[in-house]
Amino acid sequence: MDPELIDRRFEEDALPALCEYTRIPCLSPAFDPDWAEGGHLVRAAELLADWCAGRPVPGVAAEVRELPGRTPVVVVEAGGDAPGTVLVYGHLDKQPPQGTWQAGLGPYEPVRRGDRLYGRGTADDGYSAFAALVALEAVAAAGAPLPRVVVLIEASEESGSPDLAAHLEALAPRLGRPDLVIGLDSGCLSYDRLWSTSSLRGNLVVTVRVDVLAEGVHSGLAGGVVPSSFRVLRQLLSRVEDERTGEILLPELCASVPERSRAELAAVAAELPGVATGDLPTVPGLELAGSGDVERLVARAWSPALALTGMDGVPAVPDAGNVLRPFTTAKLSVRLPPTVDADRAAAAVVRALTTDPPQGASVTVEVESAGAGWVAPEPAPWVAEAMARASLERFGRPPSPYGEGGTIPFLATLEHHFPGIQLVATGVLGPLSNAHGPNEFLHLPMAKAVTAAVAELVAATGRNIPAG
Repeated sequence: MDPELIDRRFEEDALPALCEYTRIPCLSPAFDPDWAEGGHLVRAAELLADWCAGRPVPGVAAEVRELPGRTPVVVVEAGGDAPGTVLVYGHLDKQPPQGTWQAGLGPYEPVRRGDRLYGRGTADDGYSAFAALVALEAVAAAGAPLPRVVVLIEASEESGSPDLAAHLEALAPRLGRPDLVIGLDSGCLSYDRLWSTSSLRGNLVVTVRVDVLAEGVHSGLAGGVVPSSFRVLRQLLSRVEDERTGEILLPELCASVPERSRAELAAVAAELPGVATGDLPTVPGLELAGSGDVERLVARAWSPALALTGMDGVPAVPDAGNVLRPFTTAKLSVRLPPTVDADRAAAAVVRALTTDPPQGASVTVEVESAGAGWVAPEPAPWVAEAMARASLERFGRPPSPYGEGGTIPFLATLEHHFPGIQLVATGVLGPLSNAHGPNEFLHLPMAKAVTAAVAELVAATGRNIPAG
């Protein structure tokens, strides 16, 4: 593919439209319950569909599809002169601003500084539709075989993709069974090569509430007699996690690490020393778990881990009095190894927290979500070769796979709907890009490299899928 054409189309055609998209506060439904009335998701979808429909790609057509009570999707179809079908995935919904942005920056006003385009949704995941269509332009301009390509841009990913499965079912007659799926909403460990995601952890979110009183009581009366709800909570959490080491104690939440994954992460650690902890804003003197980069990368990709992410029933320090509080509620996020059954893990956590409550306290547990992890299929030789061509062309070095510690539910959903297919997950979310925090930016050279990768993968599909 012509790298100059990709760069020119991205700069001259894609970036102005991406900037317009950045200005739309199209928050995901979890952060904007009134999204349907506000209209921002539909507005963003229509912007992307109109831009895609106007690109000089053979057979291109684009539309916004809606289902009752569901967020919209953008569906773009193009090509079809060569055998095979490629499905390219992205999403248009956004996280909220999440804090104070640097001076001169804001979530809904795009600002370019050198190779970075700042703004909410630029990297996560507004660039995806533009990358996909510029890639198709490059394939067509090169005269390479152009198989049928369907670009699907959903609008509920930041809420866990609750609407994706329904849209896939509704679109099943049109989608058929793709020969390759490309997911453009993953990350990269550095900006010096292409990266692909080889695994993702699952995520279990539960809320546990411990009640000991009907209302707060003076601690001088109740202290030493009524058990503290916080102490009971501590005891319960110790059934799940060793508080000294962070080791997860429930076998249903643990899994062995495949040798393929361990070898991949060892190779990453050898080439990028410090990559496991380099971007963590730890306080001075903090002792990290693990004895080195390999152990920490493996832990981040394959170990279960518990985090207490929120609490209720606990007043702020200035408001705290000498009161034995009636209850403590904690929200827990448990990262699960990629191969762990999330529903089985949820049942185990509920059982551990509710069985035989300490001192007869009232304990209630609610499972908010149980998201499955994901392990990428072994890439076919032609898929691996296409990724290598793009990475070598852009960076002079081969691509690298690695297991990520986060959770991307849409990948498990796509694998469920299209079992056994080739699936490549890649993206632009690299060091400091801060997708869910303030000062999010799109690294433009990486976006262009990912665009080149899509072009190579699409062309390779046309060359390698037999007719009929």
